[in-house]
Amino acid sequence: MNIPQDPYILLSYINTKLRDQYSSLDAFCLDLDIDDSNIRKVLSSINYAYITDKNQFTPI
Repeated sequence: MNIPQDPYILLSYINTKLRDQYSSLDAFCLDLDIDDSNIRKVLSSINYAYITDKNQFTPI
């Protein structure tokens, strides 16, 4: 599956999916067969990190 490459669009896409469909980043990545380290790397470049308790990427 192709996910957005632009960091800001990816942020919106991922957080929407996590809010509406997935209980965790791991569940999202497993379902779409993608590596979470790439997502974390791209979003860390714009100063966002995944917060498990909130199940979303938030500013750091």
